[in-house]
Amino acid sequence: MSVVGLDIGTTALRAVELVEGKKKRMSIARYHEIRLPQGAVSRGEVSQPEIVGPALKKLWTEGGFKSKNVVLGTGNYRTLVRDLSVPKAPLSQIKESLPFHMQGSLQIPIENSLYDFYPISESLSENGQMVNGLLITSEKQAVLNNIHNVELSGLYPVEVDLIPFALSRLLVSRAHIVGTVALVEVGANTTSIVVAMNGVPNFVRIIPAGGDDLTDALRLGLDIEGYKADVLKHTLRIGTDIANKEGAMSMTPECTCAKCQADLATIDDPRVQEILRTVSMDLLGSIRNTINYFNNVRPDEHVSEILLSGGGTQLAGFAEALSEIIQLPVSIADPLSSIAFGRRVSSDKWLAGGANFSVALGLALREF
Repeated sequence: MSVVGLDIGTTALRAVELVEGKKKRMSIARYHEIRLPQGAVSRGEVSQPEIVGPALKKLWTEGGFKSKNVVLGTGNYRTLVRDLSVPKAPLSQIKESLPFHMQGSLQIPIENSLYDFYPISESLSENGQMVNGLLITSEKQAVLNNIHNVELSGLYPVEVDLIPFALSRLLVSRAHIVGTVALVEVGANTTSIVVAMNGVPNFVRIIPAGGDDLTDALRLGLDIEGYKADVLKHTLRIGTDIANKEGAMSMTPECTCAKCQADLATIDDPRVQEILRTVSMDLLGSIRNTINYFNNVRPDEHVSEILLSGGGTQLAGFAEALSEIIQLPVSIADPLSSIAFGRRVSSDKWLAGGANFSVALGLALREF
């Protein structure tokens, strides 16, 4: 069955369609994106269907997608992933018993949740043979709302996948990265961290913070318009010594036209450096604390490397600052390490957009 990975993002709709070639080498047959106005999608959920619906139809028309079967993603701040060990049983029985194991551990009622279990390993305890895995829960209404809006656009959702799993599948498993690595994906509103051991996800955390936090802080702190804050954000650079004020720096704008120079007149405002330092320290500190937590509970399986993905990581100096604060090697994950472009597919838009299509590509891989 041919499927399309559909990423319903805060700023854009992105879709990728794959085909399987010789030796099971995957090729990108089609991909496209449609930009969305602010507020059309809020924290991963469609909030303005009157805008998103026509945009989805436009996405399929302009992108020329052959299939209307889509895999959707979920992974906002209302998605929780926790360790869970249960007595060994067929997977169907384990899933039936999940409500019993979830009692008292959720912030929302069980009847308002969607839940699943991802088995990882087996072990022997005092109670007999156990299955160790991850319990995944998400707010039901948010997921069903996205499914409903996609169906209204004439598309057919065949599956909903956890976005951190989709990214791990693409950037760690298919890339054949061995050892214990942490994949950090910085999105607009959330940051997901997946610790994979030899390509298998063993730990997932979703932090309710992302790249838009800096934009919002600049907008509110300097009392400027949103687009100016976004332009300003991309002229800033995080220094490696972010604990000190000197660690936050600005770069010379590439564009020298009068409009851009006027828009960036606030770059010398002393408040800019303090905002950059504060917001960056909050996010980097949360990532460091999450990795330290994993290392503490898994003392024999310490993270040895960090892989970065997501639009938020495009802030200059982010990778270097994270490596400095966490004392581990940090590199940018390559979504195309095991994927090729079809003969008639241009790579220009993909390469210009950085890692923007990674989520959609990882979702499309789910059916393969």
